[in-house]
Amino acid sequence: MDSDHAIEARLGCSIREFFEREGEAKFRDVEEEVIDSLTTGPTGVLSTGGGVVIRPANRQHLRERGQVIYLKSTPEELFRRLRHDVNRPLLQVADPLSRLRDLYATRDPLYREIAHFVLETGRPSVATLVNMILMQLELAGLLPAQQTPSV
Repeated sequence: MDSDHAIEARLGCSIREFFEREGEAKFRDVEEEVIDSLTTGPTGVLSTGGGVVIRPANRQHLRERGQVIYLKSTPEELFRRLRHDVNRPLLQVADPLSRLRDLYATRDPLYREIAHFVLETGRPSVATLVNMILMQLELAGLLPAQQTPSV
């Protein structure tokens, strides 16, 4: 489940539109309500927006109600991935790389505070990243070990 998609479904418009019309504080209010709802009961995998850690209630819900895997990327790597994305309101500035560095400085310690696992993402393929996540969950005893086929 992607929390941004759930937020947009609740808003009836894109996050960018709501952000521009109502501002960040009101967006964070809705985001907090959605995170509370999505983390109550079994949810499977939940993907969140980067700013979810700003609110203490979100950090508490995520940490206490599930296993948090922080997929850590450098601001430079994020800039490479997002430089053409016009749907991220906080990056619609003259110097998005500088903004990413500022956001990282604020958010990285908050993610580390709630993370059960921290994985440096770099540039692995999606399959490699999924395998890294599964391996961490197996090592922590949260998933059964994968059986290696016998030859």
